[in-house]
Amino acid sequence: MSKKNKQQALTWDAFQSLGNPENAPDLPKEESSIDSSTKNKQRIRVLLDKKRRGGKSVTLIKGLDESEGYISELGKRLKKICGVGGSVKNGEVIVQGDHRDKVIQYLIEQGYTDCKKSGG
Repeated sequence: MSKKNKQQALTWDAFQSLGNPENAPDLPKEESSIDSSTKNKQRIRVLLDKKRRGGKSVTLIKGLDESEGYISELGKRLKKICGVGGSVKNGEVIVQGDHRDKVIQYLIEQGYTDCKKSGG
């Protein structure tokens, strides 16, 4: 038989201090890792792709020179705006269906000035 863990009794003051927001540690401020100057220099290409997808079309966003975390967040936002599914693979955002115009409009609003349709 194993020994049972004994619960430690807390005083009322110690219990209250656990839920007190004044005792919470200060969180570091989040800084934007992307400057508008770096967004202006990126050449982002938005293209329609049907290869290796069973004839179904997807919108591919290529040319993002950002961190993986930022690209995955961007992918989530784009999928929500278009109302479809998709994924992020190898630094590319994949959105199901032909949503090139919506994607380009959103990227321009976010400060990516060199954002164009590419391909046929």
